[in-house]
Amino acid sequence: MVEITASMVKELREKTDAPMMECKKALTEAAGDLAKAEEILRIKLGNKASKAAGRIAAEGIVGIYISQDRKLGAIVEVNCETDFVAKNDDFIGFAQALAEIVATGNPSDTAALSTCKIGQLSVEDTRKALVGKIGENVSIRRFVRNQANGTLANYVHGGSKIGTLVDVVGGDEALARDIAMHIAAAKPVALSKSDVPSELIDKERNIAAAKAAESGKPANIVEKMVDGAVQKYLKEVTLLGQPFVKDDKLTIEALLKSKSASVASFVLYVVGEGIEKKVTDFAAEVKAQAELSTRV
Repeated sequence: MVEITASMVKELREKTDAPMMECKKALTEAAGDLAKAEEILRIKLGNKASKAAGRIAAEGIVGIYISQDRKLGAIVEVNCETDFVAKNDDFIGFAQALAEIVATGNPSDTAALSTCKIGQLSVEDTRKALVGKIGENVSIRRFVRNQANGTLANYVHGGSKIGTLVDVVGGDEALARDIAMHIAAAKPVALSKSDVPSELIDKERNIAAAKAAESGKPANIVEKMVDGAVQKYLKEVTLLGQPFVKDDKLTIEALLKSKSASVASFVLYVVGEGIEKKVTDFAAEVKAQAELSTRV
């Protein structure tokens, strides 16, 4: 039997970042063959990734990449199961690497992104290895690539839980940064009124109509009340209509006009938005287990 030395374990651990005991087991199984042991670990990590894939990944971070000339960029949301893992350096590095790959490689969707390379491994194999290392499901949820008309700026908040990428034409770097920060704070759903999805407007109109109907006022007055409520809503949810967070007497539209600037586009990602999180009642779970044990 080949002797598995500490230096062999160390070398394999440095190459794979797998737990020490897993490295020793793989080397033993491979009779000391480092390359074979590495392959064994990858297979095992892949199995762990498959087992974790069904678990809800609603935590995570937003990764952002902007080229040096600020003309090309990307934003990506990568999810995990716990906030603890979202602060892991390897997880953060994975998200940042993905953002750069999206910008420079221009994959069409997450499936295409998974086949791109990070070093010698595909994105998917890198993801599986990360799952094996941290023991949590990791998923690539969404991304946007931006070839700017003007200059790109970004802003991240709350430990990268909120991220923005904005394309500002004209103005200066400080203005672009302010607009990116405003988007993170005010969370507009669209750039202008014409960009708001019709289903959101219809929903708001129905709510306003139901409220106005309770007033008992004539139909023509009710109609005006509904229109007024919808217009108010559109100002609140559109970037151009919102009051600037640094000066609420100034709308973003007026701010941009004063700087001879405009916003070509923006992306706002809030981690986990729209994902149904599993809520565990720990006390109830312990109680249920205790009751079960008394019946056995």
